[in-house]
Amino acid sequence: MRTVHRPCTALSHGRTSPPLELCSAGSEAAPRAPRTEMPQRCAGDKAAVSLPPLVFRSPPSAAVTDAPGRQASPGSALSPGAPGSAALSPLDPCSQPLCRPQAEKRARAAPDVHYVAAGPQGAACGWRAFAPGWLQAFNTPRGFLLFLCAAAFLQGMTVNGFINTVITSIERRYDLHSYQSGLIASSYDVAACLCLTFVSYFGGNGHKPRWLGWGVLVMGAGSLVFALPHFTAGAYDAQAADGVGTCGANRSVACGDGASGLSGYRLVFMLGQFLHGVGATPLYTLGVTYLDENVKSSYSPVYIATFYTAAILGPAAGYLIGGALLNVYTDVGSRTELTTESPLWVGAWWVGFLGAGAAAFLTAIPILGYPRQLPGSQRYVVMRVSETHQLKDSGPTAASNPDFGKTIRDLPLSIWLLLRNPTFILLCLAGATEATLIAGMSTFGPKFLEAQFSLSASEAATLFGYLVVPAGGGGTFLGGFFVNKFKLRGAGIIKLCLLCTLTSLLASFIFFIHCPNVPMAGVTASHSGSLLPDGHLDLTAPCNADCACRPEHYSPVCGSDGLTYYSPCHAGCPGAAVPSPSGQKVYRDCSCVPQNFSSGFGHATAGKCTSTCQRKPLLLVFIFVVIIFTFLSSIPALTATLRCVRDRQRSFALGIQWIVVRTLGGIPGPIAFGWVIDRACLLWQDQCGQQGSCFVYQNAAMSRYMLISGLAYKVLGFLFFAIACLLYKPPSESADGLGASLPSQSSASDNATDLPDAPSALQPHSDV
Repeated sequence: MRTVHRPCTALSHGRTSPPLELCSAGSEAAPRAPRTEMPQRCAGDKAAVSLPPLVFRSPPSAAVTDAPGRQASPGSALSPGAPGSAALSPLDPCSQPLCRPQAEKRARAAPDVHYVAAGPQGAACGWRAFAPGWLQAFNTPRGFLLFLCAAAFLQGMTVNGFINTVITSIERRYDLHSYQSGLIASSYDVAACLCLTFVSYFGGNGHKPRWLGWGVLVMGAGSLVFALPHFTAGAYDAQAADGVGTCGANRSVACGDGASGLSGYRLVFMLGQFLHGVGATPLYTLGVTYLDENVKSSYSPVYIATFYTAAILGPAAGYLIGGALLNVYTDVGSRTELTTESPLWVGAWWVGFLGAGAAAFLTAIPILGYPRQLPGSQRYVVMRVSETHQLKDSGPTAASNPDFGKTIRDLPLSIWLLLRNPTFILLCLAGATEATLIAGMSTFGPKFLEAQFSLSASEAATLFGYLVVPAGGGGTFLGGFFVNKFKLRGAGIIKLCLLCTLTSLLASFIFFIHCPNVPMAGVTASHSGSLLPDGHLDLTAPCNADCACRPEHYSPVCGSDGLTYYSPCHAGCPGAAVPSPSGQKVYRDCSCVPQNFSSGFGHATAGKCTSTCQRKPLLLVFIFVVIIFTFLSSIPALTATLRCVRDRQRSFALGIQWIVVRTLGGIPGPIAFGWVIDRACLLWQDQCGQQGSCFVYQNAAMSRYMLISGLAYKVLGFLFFAIACLLYKPPSESADGLGASLPSQSSASDNATDLPDAPSALQPHSDV
């Protein structure tokens, strides 16, 4: 071991930053306990992109133990040969050895560690000059998380709750086709893809709370725009049509292109959705990175998981509130003869958007008052750097400049740096496969349950909500909890994603099991009751031939013989329904329903016959397992993404990842699943000779196609996670990197109060 005496030098952090001077006190100084001073992050409106000076003081007569060939950082304050370095006297503090020899250092007690403020003093929470003292109680990570969760809850409730709930009512009210309503829904993702690059790139280097606050304001404006057609289109005028669909009272349907001018309002709806997408873009990029920057790295997954859990609970509230509002007539206060069961009924779809818009404005105000960084966040900078995935080389020197990423000229280099990171690319592709499954199942999961268990649309949506809310919300939160509980880092996080994907892949084999179709006369069974496994469309029979039933009137009824009929007309029911003591509508004297001596003449009850499938509990349990393990990997995958890119590229990396996830998963996912499910259709809607939506699916084929799709995407996701785990390189100890020497990086403890052995951790490496 050799001992080297050198002048006071500064260690560069890999970026252009103020020097970190390591000096020792003069020999004349009175003896005192050594002190290690490290900065807290107290930033205001100015970007804190570099580390303030770190001053490490120790008594004289120490020696620097160094490795052969080790040189000072290029950012040294005084380097050998520099002017003034030779003039140092032996008593100069900077000419004394840096560290004590091992024997002498062991004799001294471990020093205390103190944090001192070394940044701008503008970290107060408030709006310009208005920053009252009571408001500073919210100037904490938990306070910011509260308002950020409120914004995410509103976004989920509006976009994923209200929109999906009221889309049918909007189609009926404004004479829209299905593909037009599809354009309305996709406008959100289109806006997000267009804005993600610029918001994540410039917002990542700017004042994140202001970007977030203005985004929430834009999102609220989108909700108000979405509700605007209700106030400009006039009153809704519809009349009930009693008796339509029964034998002898069947009415003709006027076919034609008589489209009203109301269909033009689809452009207003698209504009509202576009604003929703623009406003929500900062939430899942800048919001996540702001949380990660201002909390301990071990606590970050819990904070992010809480944030995403609020975003998942939002749609649940949207379905409940939106469904309740649809039971209120759209023209509130007006009387109508329509009932909620009428095909012409339109509920108060617009009320929820007004409330969401007002709540968004109120939520944006406190978010706009937060500082650029929360007080005390500087201590977590080095911890994040220590976990960053190591590339083959350090990359261009320009990427270490504190001004890097502030201009559009740096955009190509930023993209190139991310493309050169194989772990990041593979995590993006794995996220896209998971997003495809989530988007496809959230769209067609209720339809799958409706077909398998012969449920109504509302019953299927409610049952699916009972599955998704605890599985999705619980899985999201548990994913962050496990990362924090087991102190997972780097490759360990990716291995957790790998385990979750494998578990959900194995659970997907439950789709081998299916419930048989409920017999439907003329579709899956003959009118005599014999089953037709492959389906055979023949709705007309001698018993209803004289009724001249039209295919446009689809209103299934359940006969007393256990068969489902296309409509009361196809069941041969001559009269209108009468209410039964249980409240159901009952059609009497139906000619196609065989007589039952125990209950009199054949009759039919409105609605499809219930399924007697005994496999329903098993299917629901395994579907729950698939959902919870799919969401369980979401927060670990997001945490792994934050840990595998450079600190200054985190927001931009999340923006790029969201673009990949939406482009390859979120947008094509429902289209791909819809195309696959349509292959299992047995009975299509007939709209004046044109094919509409599907009425009856073949359950066996639907389960088979769902199995193939699920396995294909799960296998791809498993492969992407496995390769990412193999290619991930843990952090290497850098000779000139502060991240390899500071004790606060220890995976065992990253808290300031857990560092009693700081001097030993500060000792440079030596050759023995």
